[in-house]
Amino acid sequence: MERILLVGFEESEAEAIRSVIDVPVMAHMDLPQIVVDNGALLAQRTRGPGMLPISHVLFHGIYEDDLDFIAGLALWGGPCLPNPHALLDSRLKSTCLVKALRFTRFGTAPRGYVSPHTRFATDTERVAKWGNWHCGENKERFTRVWESENPCLIEPFLIGESVRVLLIGEQYWQIHLAGDDWRKSIHAPNATFMEIEPELLADSRAIQAGFGLELLANDYIIGVDGSRHLLEVNPIPNVTYFQEIWHGYRSYCLQWLNQNKI
Repeated sequence: MERILLVGFEESEAEAIRSVIDVPVMAHMDLPQIVVDNGALLAQRTRGPGMLPISHVLFHGIYEDDLDFIAGLALWGGPCLPNPHALLDSRLKSTCLVKALRFTRFGTAPRGYVSPHTRFATDTERVAKWGNWHCGENKERFTRVWESENPCLIEPFLIGESVRVLLIGEQYWQIHLAGDDWRKSIHAPNATFMEIEPELLADSRAIQAGFGLELLANDYIIGVDGSRHLLEVNPIPNVTYFQEIWHGYRSYCLQWLNQNKI
């Protein structure tokens, strides 16, 4: 029996997909319990005890400990969006960036690393980044000495315009990121769409192909001298803040389900 598992969708988002599909849809905001056995996937019911067989998975959430869950989906091997093998390569923020440097043209800004409880000294302004959350969290500017409880990537502080290139299949958008301080985000009231830059689009396509991801968002900074620098790669970007992007994502999901025999 065909049954779609949605993971990480708000109820209104899940309903927008459920309302136009003629097969059962089971939606979990949190990571559900799953069992993978002999090529079959079973998932925890939304109500009551027991599990139900799943034929397709749409996964769009970020959780503190989700790598094992994603690995389970990869072991299952059934139709899952995004590709869980690609997610395993890109889910952790620091390792994702390091891998993306193989594919980007705009990775020349020197990066460093510092272990936990270790001092990093500098004569120039730097940015320390740690953890696996995006949207401007877990990063700090510093000069002179930095020490953290966490392992950190270190990069130069770059002055310029922060932009995001978001890809969903063949669709694309470029967004001017904004904020009240040096941390920029799509969630700022004055974040807005802007004309796509062909060089950034081509670079984002190369990173998308390199990871094998159906969707991703790349954050770049355009320096005051016109130089471009890749800052972050987000394999599970926000697709709901802008209605245009949500409609594009929803359409892509429905197209993907149709192509995978729903």
